[in-house]
Amino acid sequence: MSDPIRRLVQELARLPGIGEKSATRLAFYLIRTKNQQVRDLAQALIDVTEKIRLCSCCMNMTEVDPCGLCTDGRRDPETICVVASPSDLIAIDRGGHFRGRYHVLHGLLSPLEGIGPDDLRLAELLRRLGGKDGDPPVREVIVATSPSVDGEATAMYVARLVKPLGVAVSRIATGLPVGGELEYSDQATIARALAGRASM
Repeated sequence: MSDPIRRLVQELARLPGIGEKSATRLAFYLIRTKNQQVRDLAQALIDVTEKIRLCSCCMNMTEVDPCGLCTDGRRDPETICVVASPSDLIAIDRGGHFRGRYHVLHGLLSPLEGIGPDDLRLAELLRRLGGKDGDPPVREVIVATSPSVDGEATAMYVARLVKPLGVAVSRIATGLPVGGELEYSDQATIARALAGRASM
């Protein structure tokens, strides 16, 4: 491989989830692609690194500050859904069922990886709870972190911080997926589904 191709493969392989084989395949795809499409991709990468910043309110990635979710008057400012990442926010908001506001932590507590409370956007969350910029005080914080060990630890930590402030804290339910087969579910998933059961 020539040096420009090797460099492209090395750079692509640094992306998460992209191994050397995938990086090589992508590199040769880009080489065969029309110059304008490659320029558009390069410009999009430059734009996203230069124009995207964190919303000063919810810590989501945005081009304008505050972001559109925080300035949307149709959203309930008294309910905040706490998520680990911007991609989690997108996944929840895509469904259109949650009409409150969000707060992005940008990670989960993970002692093994050296990620502690100071590495997350917890201080910014606490500042929002008393109400600011004309918003009423927050009534409920919904913790929507993954049901992993780190996600559970983060959820418990957030609850310990928020409850003493008189704000209700809830956790998203976990359990069996719609359309899933009970016989193929693991015991932890079944236990969570039973614990989170609702009356009919």
